[in-house]
Amino acid sequence: MLDCTCSPMNRYRILVKLAIKRKHVSEQVSELTTNRLSVYLRCLNVLEASGVKTVSSQSLAQQFQLNAAQIRKDLANFGEFGVRGVGYYVRDLQQHLRQILGLERRLRVAIFGAGNLGLALADYPGFRQEGFQMVALFDALSAKVGQRSRAGVPIFDIKDLRKIAERESIAIAVIAVPAEAAQEVVNQVVAAGIKAILNFSPGTLRAPEDVKLKSVDLTVSLESLSFYLAQET
Repeated sequence: MLDCTCSPMNRYRILVKLAIKRKHVSEQVSELTTNRLSVYLRCLNVLEASGVKTVSSQSLAQQFQLNAAQIRKDLANFGEFGVRGVGYYVRDLQQHLRQILGLERRLRVAIFGAGNLGLALADYPGFRQEGFQMVALFDALSAKVGQRSRAGVPIFDIKDLRKIAERESIAIAVIAVPAEAAQEVVNQVVAAGIKAILNFSPGTLRAPEDVKLKSVDLTVSLESLSFYLAQET
């Protein structure tokens, strides 16, 4: 909280220090850490739904097969959330994690590829529950343009991407097109000014340094499971 009685110059210096601190935290926190924060949030959601009011890091770790020391270390990157003798207030920590992960903004998402996977992703209710709003599907097949998913997400022609992206304030693009079309779609997404991409298409894709691109290769995950099963036989 800033002291409103301080001089404009002092207020400016305080704001600069806070901005620098946030920047340093952002630079120091790894993607693995943010992934774990998402896991902690899911666990807290389960506890809150069960009526649990407080939880210690040790109890949280025991219930969900986590590491108590890692929980404390990860949370310490962002402040002191625990209360001595109490632990964490579940609802308060939920709110803090949602703010840290940026989930209070209700980010608007577009899915590219109105095939089986794209339609399934568009209609998955869990995304909406976590603050992600599916606002558009894009496809190159004219037969699909103008239709809607079962949940009512409209399908647009990818040629209209720039206009729709600006109108709908699309923040995240989800790529669910065949591998041979994926890079061209990424290029179009980048050209439309979208800075975050989640890719479900196989293969390696390229994006500029100022665009965050994450890939989920379902085939690789299945092959990993296949390897595990092969060792058991």
